[in-house]
Amino acid sequence: MVWRIGVDSGGTFTDVCLFEETTGEVKIWKVSSTPDDPSRGITQGVEEGISEVGTTAAEVAFLGHGTTVATNALIQGRGVQTGLITTDGFRDLLEIGRQKRPDLYDIQADKPDTLVSRDLRIGVKERVLSNGETEISLDEEEFRSAVRELKKAGVKSVAVCFLYSFLNSEHEAIAGRILEEEFPEAFSALSHKIAPEFREFERLSTTVVNAYLGPVMKGYVNALSGKLKNLGISVAPQLTQSNGGVIGFDAAADLPVRTVLSGPSTGVVAAQAIGRMTGIENLITFDMGGTSSDVALLTGGKCQVVNESVVHGYPIKAPMLDIHTVGAGGGSIAYVDNGGFLKVGPRSAGANPGPSCYGLGNPEPTVTDANVLLQTQNPKYLLNGRMKIDQDLSRAAIQTLADKLGMGVLETANGILDIVAANMAKAIRVISVQRGHDPREYTMVAFGGAGPVHAARLAKELGMKRILIPRTPGVLCALGLLMTDLRTDFSSTQLTRLDEASADGIGEIYAALEAKAYAWFDSEGIAPQAQQISRTVDVRYAGQNYEISVPVQAGTVTAATFAAIEEAFLNAHRQLYGFIAEGEPVQMVTFRLAASGLVEKAQFQPAEIEGPDSSAAITGSREVWMMEAGGFVTATLYDRARLKAGNVVNGPAIIDQMDTTTVVPMDTTATVDAYLNLMLEAK
Repeated sequence: MVWRIGVDSGGTFTDVCLFEETTGEVKIWKVSSTPDDPSRGITQGVEEGISEVGTTAAEVAFLGHGTTVATNALIQGRGVQTGLITTDGFRDLLEIGRQKRPDLYDIQADKPDTLVSRDLRIGVKERVLSNGETEISLDEEEFRSAVRELKKAGVKSVAVCFLYSFLNSEHEAIAGRILEEEFPEAFSALSHKIAPEFREFERLSTTVVNAYLGPVMKGYVNALSGKLKNLGISVAPQLTQSNGGVIGFDAAADLPVRTVLSGPSTGVVAAQAIGRMTGIENLITFDMGGTSSDVALLTGGKCQVVNESVVHGYPIKAPMLDIHTVGAGGGSIAYVDNGGFLKVGPRSAGANPGPSCYGLGNPEPTVTDANVLLQTQNPKYLLNGRMKIDQDLSRAAIQTLADKLGMGVLETANGILDIVAANMAKAIRVISVQRGHDPREYTMVAFGGAGPVHAARLAKELGMKRILIPRTPGVLCALGLLMTDLRTDFSSTQLTRLDEASADGIGEIYAALEAKAYAWFDSEGIAPQAQQISRTVDVRYAGQNYEISVPVQAGTVTAATFAAIEEAFLNAHRQLYGFIAEGEPVQMVTFRLAASGLVEKAQFQPAEIEGPDSSAAITGSREVWMMEAGGFVTATLYDRARLKAGNVVNGPAIIDQMDTTTVVPMDTTATVDAYLNLMLEAK
C-alpha cells in the first residue's frame, strides 16, 4: 500500500489526513497542538496516524504540511533581532511607511511595532535611478562597515533593500556577497530576491518580515525534518505556501514570508476540488478552527490570487490566495468590555489551557464552552470519546459572565454565538458584498473543527440558502495538501502604457520570466509533461494607485493579446468599482508568471445512491438549544460514518463525526450526495 499524508498544524489541534493511492481509502486523525514546539505535535500526529491505518513509514510516498509557525511568530513578535541596510537617507522609511493611521477615525489606534529598531537601521551610499541607471555606485567599504556594526550588535538576520533594486539588482548582489564574507552565520534577505517589484515601502516591509522570520522558520524546518527522519519517513516533505501551492522545506526556510497563510490556503484548494466534483462553481469558504476563522470567495470555481496583503499590520508583497481572517474560533474568549458590552475574541485560549471545559485551568468562557452548555456540541466528550470534557466547568465560566451582564446563563451562551456569527458575517461581506458579489447567490462550504457547528447560524445571518459540509470537514486543510501542486511565482515591474506597448518588448519580459521558471523546473526535477505556466499582468488606469490582476493569453504576444488585456481589465474594473473611465489611458505595471509542477492528487469516486432512509445512522437524541425555537428542543443524533449517499436528515438534528459536529436546524434538510458531502438546504 502507498499512503499520502497531509498535516495541518493549527493553534488548537493538529490534523492528519491519510490517503491510500490504490484503494482511495481516506483516514483522518487529530491530536492536540504543541504551541511551544509545533514539530512535536506534528510528529505525534503522523506517528499515531500511521499506526491507526496499520502501515509503516516506509510506505509513505508523500508528506505535505501546512503551518502557522511564520504567522504566529509575526503576530506574537517572536522573530529574531534583525538589522536593516538601505539607501542612505531612507532608513526611517520602515517607520514612516505610507503615513497612514491603521484606522482613519481612531486617534488612539496603535501602529504595529517596527520590526527593526532605529539603531539597527543603517543607510549606505548608493543610488539607482527610476530608469534603472546607476547614479552613485555602492560604497563597498561603507557597506562592509555596516555589516560589521550589525554583527557586533548581535543581530541574527540582515535585510538589504536599496531603491529601485527591482530594476537593477547589481548593488544588492554585491551586498549579498559581502554579507557572505563578513557575516556568513546570519540569515540574509535581499529585496530583489524576495519581492522584485515597485513600491519601495511594501518591498522593504516584505524583505524585513522575511529576515525577521527566516531563522525561526529555518530552525522549525530543521527540527521537524530530523524528527520525521527518525520516524523512518524518507520522502522529502513539502510545505504549503500562501498561494495554495507547495514548496520544499529548504525553499520555505529561505522564503518564510510566502508561508504566512500556509495553513488556511489548502482548505481553499480542497474547496476548489470539491466544487469541481459537485459541479458547484460559486462558493464561499468558511473555515472555523480553534483560534480564528478564514473566509474566501470562489467565483467560477477559482479563488483569486492577490499579490499584496497586510498581515497583522505589516504589508507583504507575495502571491496569496485572497483569504480574509478574523479572530473568531472555538477557543475565542468571551468577556465584558469597559462599556459593559459582551465581546468575543480575538484573544484565544488556544490548545493549552484551552476552553474551560477542558479542565486545564482556564476560568474564562470561550465559544466552545457556549456550544457545550447549549449542547450543540457533545457535553461529555470530543473526538469520538478520546477527549473528555466537563460541561459544569463551561456553565461556571459563562455564569460569571452572565452575572456581570445581568442575564441568564443560557441567554449569555446564545449571545456569545450570536456575536461570533456577526463577526464572521462581517468578514464574508468584506470579500463578497464589498466587491460586488451577492452571498445569497453562493453556496457556503463550511469546514474546520467548528465550521459545521456554526454554519447554519451564519448562513441565516447572510441570507444564504445552501451549505456544503465536506466528508472530512475538520481536517479539510490537511486533505487539501493532497490536492495541490508544486508552485512558485515570478514577477517583473515595468510600467508601460497599453497603447504604447511593444509586442516584442512585452514578449521579452515574459521570456525572461519563463527562463526563471524553467530553471526552477530543472532544480525541482519536474518532468516536462508535469510543467505548467500561467501568465497575468497587474493593470490600472494611469495615475491610479491600485492595480487589478488580469490573465494574459499563452503564446506569442500580439496586438490581440493587448486587446484581451484591456477587455479583461475593463470588465474587472466595472465589477469592482461599478464604472469604467472611458478614454483614460490604461497602464500595465507588473508582469507575473506562475510556474506549477503537477503532482499525483487524491481522487474520490462517487458512491452509489442508496435512497433517503437515514434511520440506520441514528444513535439517539439529546436536548439542544436551537436559535429558531429560542430554547431547547429534542434533536435526533446521527453518526455520519453510517450515512450513505442519498440519505436525508431532517432537522432538528446533530450529525456527529470524529473531527466535527454538524448542526441541522429545525427548518433545514441535510442530504448526502454521491461524494458523501452533506448538503444543507433551508426549507
